[in-house]
Amino acid sequence: MTTFAELGLSDRLLKALANTKLTTPTPIQAQAIPHIMKGADLMGLAQTGTGKTAAFGLPLLHRLLEIHHPAGPRNVRALILAPTRELVSQISENLLTFTKGTPTKVTTVVGGASINKQSEKLARGTDVLVATPGRLIDLLERGDVKLDQCGYLVLDEADHMLDMGFIHSLRKIAKFIPVKRQTLLFSATMPKDIEELAGTYLRNPVKVQVSPPNKPADKVTQAVHFTPQGDKAKLLEGYLKEHPGERSIVFGRTKHGSEKLMKLLVSWGFAAGSIHGNKSQNQRERTLQEFRDGTVEVLVATDVAARGIDIPGVKHVYNYDMPNVAENYVHRIGRTARAGTEGRAIAFCAPAEMGEFKDIEKLLKKPIEIIGGAPWAADVVAAAPKPGQNRQQRGPRPGAKPQGAKPQGGKPQARKPQGKPAARPQGGAGAPRRQRAN
Repeated sequence: MTTFAELGLSDRLLKALANTKLTTPTPIQAQAIPHIMKGADLMGLAQTGTGKTAAFGLPLLHRLLEIHHPAGPRNVRALILAPTRELVSQISENLLTFTKGTPTKVTTVVGGASINKQSEKLARGTDVLVATPGRLIDLLERGDVKLDQCGYLVLDEADHMLDMGFIHSLRKIAKFIPVKRQTLLFSATMPKDIEELAGTYLRNPVKVQVSPPNKPADKVTQAVHFTPQGDKAKLLEGYLKEHPGERSIVFGRTKHGSEKLMKLLVSWGFAAGSIHGNKSQNQRERTLQEFRDGTVEVLVATDVAARGIDIPGVKHVYNYDMPNVAENYVHRIGRTARAGTEGRAIAFCAPAEMGEFKDIEKLLKKPIEIIGGAPWAADVVAAAPKPGQNRQQRGPRPGAKPQGAKPQGGKPQARKPQGKPAARPQGGAGAPRRQRAN
C-alpha cells in the first residue's frame, strides 16, 4: 500500500497531513504526485470526488517549500485557475490545511468580493494564487499582480472552464506567464476541446487517468422519472418528503428558476437555500456553510455555482431541469456518493428534454432505470415548445397549499396533465450552452 511518505513529500507536509483525514493516497494522487514532483507537465483525468486537489496541491507545495525566500511584491510563484468561486474557495481551504506550520502563503481572488482588498493582499506577494479567470484579468489590467515570475500553472476543472467560455480568458492570462513553466491540467471529462487545450498549454505531458472519462461514481444509483414540466415541483416535494432530514441538491438550469423553486420549497416547509450567479459571494458562502452544518437540508443550485462542491453526506441529487450539456449530468450526480459513500440521483424529464436525456444515455453507454412515467412519444416531443417559443409556466405560488397525487408505493407519481400540455418554464431545453463567469 502506498503512503504519502513513500511518495517523497516534505516532512512539513506530512506533519500537516497527519492532522487531516487523509491517510492513504487515492489512485489519482498516487499516480500524479511523483510525476509532478519531478517537474513534468501533467494531464490528470479523474471523476469528481477522487482527490484531485491534493493530487496537484501537495506536490506543488512540496516544490515551493524548496524555495527559501519570499515572493516579491505583487509577485506570484504558482497560479491555480478554477471556473467558480465555490471551487476556488474549496481549493484554498485544502491548501491552507496542507500549509499549516509552513511559511507558504496562499491567496484567493474571486469575483463578487472587494477587488481593493484583494489588491492589498497581493501587494505583499504570494506563493500560491487561486483565482477565477475573470477577476484575475481585472487585477492584471490594473497592474495589481504580476505573473512574470510564475513557474507553475494549474488548470482545474478545465472542461467546465471551456463550457463557460473561458478559453479567451485563458489566452489572455497565459500571455503574462513565462513559457518556461510547469503546467498541470485536471479534468473530469475529455472532450476534443480539452485535447486541443492541452496541446496548446502543456509540453510533452504525462497522462494520468484513473477512471473512464464521463463515468459517474459506481455507488450512485441513477433513475429517471418522466413527468410534464408543470408537475415537477410537486414531484420533487414528494421525493423530498420521503427522506426527511437527508441532505439533497436540486439542480435547475437558470438563476431565476432556481431562486423561484427555492422560495417555493421554503413556503412548503423545507429548509432550503440556493446558490447561483445572482448571489453575492458572501451569500453563497453562507448558504454553503448552512448546508454543511445541516441548517439547510435542500440546496437548489445551477451548474455554474455548484461545480466542484465537495460536501460530505449528500444523499440525493435531483436533476429538476435536465442539463443541456450531457457531461454536466456526470458532474451533477457526482455531488453525491463521494469518498466511497452511496447516493441516489433522480432526473425529471419533460417532453422537451427527451433530446438531452438521450444524449446522457449515449454518453453513459447504458440505459437509466425508469421509476416513473414512460419515455415520451415522438409526437409529444414534437409538440413540446421549442427554443424561442413562449415557455413560461406559472407554477404553484409560494405559500400555496400542496396539491396533486401523493407518492404511492414509496415513489411519487406524476399527476396526469389536464387540458393542453403544460408549457415549460424559463430555463428548459435549448438554453445557451455557454454561461457568463461567476
